[in-house]
Amino acid sequence: MMKNRLMKGSLAALVTLLATNAMAAQEVTVYTAFETDILAKYKNAFEKENPDIKIKWVRDSTGIMTAKLLAEKNNPQAEVVWGLAGSSMALLKEEGLLKTYTPAGLEQLHANFNDPQSNQAWFGNDAYFNAICFNDIVAKQLNLPKPNSWEDLTNPVYKGHIAMPNPASSGTGYMQLSAWLQSMGDDQGWSFMQKLDQNIAHYTHSGSKPCVQAGMGEVAIGISMASRGAKLKSQGAPLSVITPKGIGWESEAVGLVKESEAAKRVVDWSISKSANELYVEMYPVVGHKEVKASVTHFPDVQANMAPMDFAKMGSERAEVLAKWSERFDAKSEPQS
Repeated sequence: MMKNRLMKGSLAALVTLLATNAMAAQEVTVYTAFETDILAKYKNAFEKENPDIKIKWVRDSTGIMTAKLLAEKNNPQAEVVWGLAGSSMALLKEEGLLKTYTPAGLEQLHANFNDPQSNQAWFGNDAYFNAICFNDIVAKQLNLPKPNSWEDLTNPVYKGHIAMPNPASSGTGYMQLSAWLQSMGDDQGWSFMQKLDQNIAHYTHSGSKPCVQAGMGEVAIGISMASRGAKLKSQGAPLSVITPKGIGWESEAVGLVKESEAAKRVVDWSISKSANELYVEMYPVVGHKEVKASVTHFPDVQANMAPMDFAKMGSERAEVLAKWSERFDAKSEPQS
């Protein structure tokens, strides 16, 4: 009798163990454009709170990730999109890739970060902003004045000293292009970019790279991410982080592609206070109303934000990028 009880007990323990292992084997494929150096932190924090689910990241820059999702429209490989620009999310929703969903804790988010339509399908994790990263030491060596406006960057004195992201492969680049068009108007915006291009050394395929290059002295000026500029300055880079009127900004957002319970839990966690406390380490402005931070050297972005129509950014994306590429792509760095 005792032997039978032991066998039953062992069998029950084995069944529980197998069930636990089966749950632990759940893997959710998450497409993202988050910067590579923060992916492990988000994955580890989620999996610590959700030990039965594993995240499998598929990461690329915003433009390439958006194109990949659209190409896979009829056979989606992603289950969740997390950390992709709001304008891209609006386009993905329009194309039917994102599912309408109300994540747990939605009421805790800033509403203007989220899908503005009633059948909401994407939700803001953070807001990120552009800036000019200006290397003070290089500028002094080259006798370059500090720019205060976008128009200042068309001064011939800066010829060959400016890097910016390629808008076709970088969301950081595309949001600044959109900000110029939306704040200046189409004609003036394209005219400005034509003059700016004469001073561009090269276009990068990463939003943070121009600031990194400016911090290292490879260029004097990088049109880039304000958060990266602040971080590099905090690490000792000789940078001024300048925000001229009409800076580009956008939210990074999350959305559901496949309606599995595991995928929904990833989305729910991604808007949680725990997740936002990680976002705020990198982005001073995040989606959760209760999470705030003061970031050393982060510029006053709110005073100079461009008016941004994310739906327009999404719907006009292909046309605008084709026009930009035809005119300016010759100076892009080779794809790595």
